Amino acid sequence: MNVGKRIDINLKAEAFASLYDRVCKRKGSEAMVQELLSQPANKKQILNTPDDRFLAEFTKKVFQSGFVWRVVRQKWPNFEEVFFGFDIDKMLLMPDEMLEQKATNPAIIRNFSKVKTIRENAWMIDDIRRSHGSFANFVTQWPQDDLVGLWDFLKKKGARLGGNTGPYALRALGVDTFLLSRDVEGYFVEHGLISGSARSKRSLNTIQSTFFHWQNESDLSFQELSQIVSFSCGDNHVGMVQ
Repeated sequence: MNVGKRIDINLKAEAFASLYDRVCKRKGSEAMVQELLSQPANKKQILNTPDDRFLAEFTKKVFQSGFVWRVVRQKWPNFEEVFFGFDIDKMLLMPDEMLEQKATNPAIIRNFSKVKTIRENAWMIDDIRRSHGSFANFVTQWPQDDLVGLWDFLKKKGARLGGNTGPYALRALGVDTFLLSRDVEGYFVEHGLISGSARSKRSLNTIQSTFFHWQNESDLSFQELSQIVSFSCGDNHVGMVQ
């Protein structure tokens, strides 16, 4: 990303101090805001994440997409058992017939098109671990100022990891990333920073650049900044003193 362009974009961005002050007022106090924020994992923690956990989380988010998250969570122990703890090598050896059979198991959510993504994403992870040693190594080496590039990689190389699916999986794994939740998208539209689709290349570059700008101002993680933005607009008044 061109640094000069990043600066030009963020001449229109709200100062982080103003944004944070509004959030504190909406939530009732700075202490309340701090209680609501969560931290990403550190680099060492991510590097200790085995490849099977990346596949497991990608799978969980694929099944949660367009479905009731609570049901997926309830059935998740069954997924772990049916798919051998998402062991990459075992997934790679699984023939089509076995996948079809497992997709009919009532212990899991019976959706064959989503079940097929397990092996497809295992292939992606296997390709990466051959070149980087592990998927965790690959993720931690990705440039921090190009998160949307990592999202795009998951969309193109993975199966059903586009949209919010890939980013939500990364967040669940502790990778520091902002998210395009409804409130975050709403913020950028309301403040005239983007127009049209938030998923266009131009909009994504603007959003990423703005988060990078706020991080330079605040020294906070992208995860914290994303949560703060989501608290700053719309109907998100959780914890506010009435």
